[in-house]
Amino acid sequence: MEKVYDMIVIGGGPGGYTAALYAARAGLQVAVLEKLSAGGQMALTNQVDNYPGFVNGIDGFELAEHMEAQAQRFGAESILAEVEELELEGNLKKLRTSEGDFFARTLVLATGANPRKLGLPREDALVGRGVNYCAACDGMRYRGKTVVVVGGGNSAAADAMVLSRIAKKVIVIHRRDTLRATKVYHDPLMQAPNVEFIWNSAVKELLHDGVLTGLRVENLQTGEETQLSCDGLFVSIGRAPATALAEGKLKLEKGYIVADESTKTSVPGVFAVGDVRTKAVRQIVTAVADGAVAAHYAEEYLAEIL
Repeated sequence: MEKVYDMIVIGGGPGGYTAALYAARAGLQVAVLEKLSAGGQMALTNQVDNYPGFVNGIDGFELAEHMEAQAQRFGAESILAEVEELELEGNLKKLRTSEGDFFARTLVLATGANPRKLGLPREDALVGRGVNYCAACDGMRYRGKTVVVVGGGNSAAADAMVLSRIAKKVIVIHRRDTLRATKVYHDPLMQAPNVEFIWNSAVKELLHDGVLTGLRVENLQTGEETQLSCDGLFVSIGRAPATALAEGKLKLEKGYIVADESTKTSVPGVFAVGDVRTKAVRQIVTAVADGAVAAHYAEEYLAEIL
């Protein structure tokens, strides 16, 4: 019979590798299945300034490598494989992957959530060169500069508030004539002296010269187009949780896996950590906390079934 792991983690981001670290250090046999490389979204951030312990910040990819190596130090295996299907019933979980079948007594889903993109040409190429998806992660690079936030929901409003304390000017572009964000954001944003709004409009083109230099913006009511100069763009139009594997197998809410602060899902022995689960704050530090919690409850679960 194939090897049975005490824990398999799907996803090699900060939550996943922290779960692997804690579980391996506790003496469990652990494997992390990752389809690309360690770090997830964190690896795309050039400068992580809000993770404790790094006074001058650290490159996201480098931090990911440290997390992977630390988990491996205690015996966690890292396996490049794409998980294609899950069988979660019973005490033994089965994973069908691009590299064959794997079996585990506990499973940690750390598949993350991806920011929704504008879908414009050169958008991917300009990530880290003016195009951003997280104000808390990348906002400090734009101190004293002009930035644009696209979106009108809570995430866009929160990003605009963060950036208003850093940037010289914040321009919010929204497709409607009022914010969809909860009322608590409205007055502070409207009263902020360095926040401007462009209503009923959408970004149609990214202007660049190796780095982002501006935007072409269309008024959706009149069709009029204007060019807008800026140093940075923050796309805040929501996130898409990577939960395709969980559909029909775990309880979901608005696309996210339902799991409280215990990280326990609707199926015993299956845990969800990081951006993929229902939670209020999605940051590296909260993903890491989830990983530690998942390992704790996985140990408890294993003690009950073994």
